[in-house]
Amino acid sequence: MATVEMLESAGGLEIVACAVSAQVLAKVIAGEVDAAVLPIENSLHGSVAEHYDLLLDLPVHIERESLLRIRHNVIAMPGVKLQEVKRVMSHPVALSQCRRFLASHPEWEVVPFYDTAGSVKRLMAEGLRDAAGIAPVLAASEYGAEVMVADIEDHTENYTRFHLVRRDDSVLEKAGGDGNKMSLAFAIEHRPGTLVAALQRLAKAGVDLTKIESRPVPGRPWEYVFYVDVRFDSSEKAEAALIALREHCRMVKVLGRYWAA
Repeated sequence: MATVEMLESAGGLEIVACAVSAQVLAKVIAGEVDAAVLPIENSLHGSVAEHYDLLLDLPVHIERESLLRIRHNVIAMPGVKLQEVKRVMSHPVALSQCRRFLASHPEWEVVPFYDTAGSVKRLMAEGLRDAAGIAPVLAASEYGAEVMVADIEDHTENYTRFHLVRRDDSVLEKAGGDGNKMSLAFAIEHRPGTLVAALQRLAKAGVDLTKIESRPVPGRPWEYVFYVDVRFDSSEKAEAALIALREHCRMVKVLGRYWAA
């Protein structure tokens, strides 16, 4: 859904599904696909940590972002009644976003599944009349199922932020300049005050820090890579922020520079 919303206007869109995120970006790097669309953060569940690690480790960059309003629905085979359902399946993140509704049905067995839409695909393929999936409406129309209960998420303000990711040597033509938002990863020396000093340098450069996230450095216990998103109103401020960080940090990587959604 995010891919269609972000890229459908380009025409000739072909979506290639993958089982795991590492496989998605492996196809990007191998040139088997032009780009990938990956979730990076949900407004209720938080960040997708694995995707930060992949963006840092691989020769890819963020080219665009989008926001998708997330709506969850109980979906089953056509004709199945709610009282016939004995178990519900969905991705663990989707299940965690529907806790109140699921708590109102203690008779159901809640089963984690690899994918939201995949849960609907499975129950339709196997003819499971005692099971339901929790997924978007598109999954019901795609696999011929029916929505039994709509909009069961705990909060209506439920959004997921997605990134369009491309290989480093593949550059999409950008309209209207090079963006007003930048995602960065940086590592600092493990000494008191170094993180504060890094953030002060960003502030002095005149950029607006909108997000900060930390991830452990493999093989170096209790050391971290910091991921930040910053907004800016001029290219000069963005460049000043990069120069200030590079003077202070032992590693800085620009993960992407793009227009804020």
